[in-house]
Amino acid sequence: MKIGILTGGGDCGGLNAVIKSIVWKGIKEYGHDFVGFRDGWRGVLENDWQELTLDDVIDILPEGGTMLGSSRTNPFSAGNDPDNVKRTMEQENIDALIVIGGDDTLGAANKLYQQGVKIVGVPKTMDNDLECTDMTFGFMSAVQAATDHLDRLKTTARSHHRVIVYEVFGRYSGWTALYAGWAGDADVILTPEKTYSIKDICSYLEQRRQRGKDYAIVVVAEGATTTEMDEMMAEDEDTDEYGHVILGGIGEYLADEIEQKMDWQTRYIQPRHIVRGGTPTAFDRILSSRYGLAAIDCVEKGQFGKMAALKGQDIEIVDLADAVAETKTVPLELLEKAEIFFG
Repeated sequence: MKIGILTGGGDCGGLNAVIKSIVWKGIKEYGHDFVGFRDGWRGVLENDWQELTLDDVIDILPEGGTMLGSSRTNPFSAGNDPDNVKRTMEQENIDALIVIGGDDTLGAANKLYQQGVKIVGVPKTMDNDLECTDMTFGFMSAVQAATDHLDRLKTTARSHHRVIVYEVFGRYSGWTALYAGWAGDADVILTPEKTYSIKDICSYLEQRRQRGKDYAIVVVAEGATTTEMDEMMAEDEDTDEYGHVILGGIGEYLADEIEQKMDWQTRYIQPRHIVRGGTPTAFDRILSSRYGLAAIDCVEKGQFGKMAALKGQDIEIVDLADAVAETKTVPLELLEKAEIFFG
């Protein structure tokens, strides 16, 4: 068979490891041919691809980013024709697509599968917000990067007796904020799943200060809100091809409120793409590779409309439609466990 591969959405650690494992096993064990579409769905829509051989992928496993490039192109958005996906596959004699992406990229993949395109999905997102899998690859790499930042920021906060507010990605789910904040021993962690008031936040911090701790770290997901807010904060009103506004600003808002209400010098940090970039952790390198091996097995067996998923320690195959049906959010009971460390 001739198989296409694409990586869509934001980059994260482990993308190249998936590509290598698909191509490596697909050629060596099954004798398939591979092409990689450049820049996600854009490459398929515009028939822009490159051949993928063993030599092309032999040493890419530990590298960050994606050798194929990525984009947030939506084949179903205005100005795009999803039928071009079928035309490209027919023109290039491509038998199936392996789509590596998050909820948006895989949501488009599921729609195309429903229209007859042979597709297998691989779950990628640093937000860990895809259903039907315990963990997406890229998540632990982002958490590790954010934790490293918090370790460094804590020394600065302590030296200058400041509060530092650290804002990370997380539109509707706060997995990255929770895990990084917990691992980084933050004083307060705010996620989209639970809303606090400014009074609550200041109360937690004041409890710390009363115990003699004259510095603090607050970790907040970009989609978090307070009871004083009507909606999530956005940098502007423009949207991407999937209809999402670019979020940002909650961290700066919190920093201003804390400084004004507590008379405590506060700084705001928004690392954004520094968290998603760089080389993947060892965990993500292995998880990504396992996902890739499972994905090419699905193609070989004709299991289309499926996605590789982590269940416990095992890789299982789930329905792609179920994986993109809704966003996986942090359970409130897990948030409540972390709250024992607040204040």
